[in-house]
Amino acid sequence: VHLVESGGGLVQPGGSLRLSCAASGFTFHSHVMAWARQVPEKGLEWVSAIYARGQTYYIDSVKGRFTITRDNAKNMVYLEMNNLIPEDTAVYYCATEGIQPLNVWKPPSFDRDYWGQGTQVIVSR
Repeated sequence: VHLVESGGGLVQPGGSLRLSCAASGFTFHSHVMAWARQVPEKGLEWVSAIYARGQTYYIDSVKGRFTITRDNAKNMVYLEMNNLIPEDTAVYYCATEGIQPLNVWKPPSFDRDYWGQGTQVIVSR
């Protein structure tokens, strides 16, 4: 399993970014895909997930601002982030399930599931 994130960067508050995750090495269309983020003082938290049939999940703080989509033909998952705020500053990781199903109701852990290397998002003036 190989996950590669891209699209992070520095953006002003109110701006937008689109994160991409290129996936390979597994049956993409049948796997849940998720985004998590890590801030050193707050740890790792799930941000959003999209299931094989297209159902989506978002944490409350990003609802209405972030949109997760997937392109099964290209083995890609995206996170469109609008109206960014400084609290969105973090390293964003793409993840997919390992042996056990990915569970957004459990805190994320690098010891479970498969993860990319992360992409930094900084929201600042």
